[in-house]
Amino acid sequence: MSTENLSMPTKYEPQSIEAGRYEWWLKGKYFEAQPDSGKDPYTIVIPPPNVTGKLHLGHAWDTTLQDILIRMKRMQGYDALWLPGMDHAGIATQAKVEEKLRADGKSRYDLGREKFVEETWKWKDEYAGHIRAQWAKLGLALDYSRERFTLDEGLSKAVREVFVKLYEKELIYRGEYIINWDPATKTALSDIEVIHKDIQGAFYHMRYPLADGTDSIEIATTRPETMLGDTAVAVHPEDDRYKHLIGKTVKLPITGREIPIIADDYVDMEFGSGAVKITPAHDPNDFEIGNRHDLPRVLVMNEDGSMNKLAGKYEGMDRFECRKTIVKDLQEMGVLFKIEDHLHSVGHSERSGAVVEPYLSTQWFVKMAPLAEEAIKLQQSEGRSTSFRNALKRRI
Repeated sequence: MSTENLSMPTKYEPQSIEAGRYEWWLKGKYFEAQPDSGKDPYTIVIPPPNVTGKLHLGHAWDTTLQDILIRMKRMQGYDALWLPGMDHAGIATQAKVEEKLRADGKSRYDLGREKFVEETWKWKDEYAGHIRAQWAKLGLALDYSRERFTLDEGLSKAVREVFVKLYEKELIYRGEYIINWDPATKTALSDIEVIHKDIQGAFYHMRYPLADGTDSIEIATTRPETMLGDTAVAVHPEDDRYKHLIGKTVKLPITGREIPIIADDYVDMEFGSGAVKITPAHDPNDFEIGNRHDLPRVLVMNEDGSMNKLAGKYEGMDRFECRKTIVKDLQEMGVLFKIEDHLHSVGHSERSGAVVEPYLSTQWFVKMAPLAEEAIKLQQSEGRSTSFRNALKRRI
């Protein structure tokens, strides 16, 4: 008997070993859950990757850990389900499609709504294919018979149902808060969708005159266009330089509106002049100070980053054009007396690249504390499958 074809390679050749293996697993339905098997269930829902692009190294790392868990639980006798799916990513995907169209010299307005939606679905199909190919390359033990997409009718209905139930239990509420706002795509952004870049800007030093005409108070800002929405000037309560001014008012330059001088521990006495302008509708820290002192919230911008009617004569200007114009006007008035170079970190939208605007907006929020308590109890308990189901029934 010849042994010529029985020799083993001297080194591991992944291409030849892996070839056809994943397809064989799928054909054998080895990853498909069997809910009628009588086994205890163990389920992982894959964090759905966005169809904005291909998977990156972070996805590979994360899904490898999930793959280890699901295979281990299957070997331990559980009915293991790893549910695959992808996220439509809404405006982020729209931005990608529009970027592609711009490269071809077109816009969504050239195509019209129906054709643009068609192009977006083509994008989704293309990148869903890339993602599935990458999952296969990683050898992930996913149950493709149950694969979902976040625009599937069933998923959308489930989201609405959970939303209503959480609202009825007063776990979801609506309120005005400062959010990360993308003026280009006109949408709110999460913190992880904001990319911070060091930008060469400036500190603009101004003097706000006291309403009684006796003196003035110095403030500095990197965004002079927001001064139109100022509703106070704050100083530290223990700052001897300003104790005599607390409770008095200043006249806001250009607008002539009187605003109070308030005392708040947030102010750093050692930084700059020790006095800061407070713009509750355009800064998250100012928003909190405004809440403590019951200050009005004056929003001076539109959603597209242009100035609104509360900006007076600057209405309709782009925010950065307004900055240039208002700086010139303040210099001519003698209010702005120094411009100092300042390198600072500025947030940019991951979706559009636009400079992010801290913006007062009415949004929906979830009360996380009671939900987190249930999750912590679950992790601290035994018989976690039962605990999880009971927690869901209680909360949802």
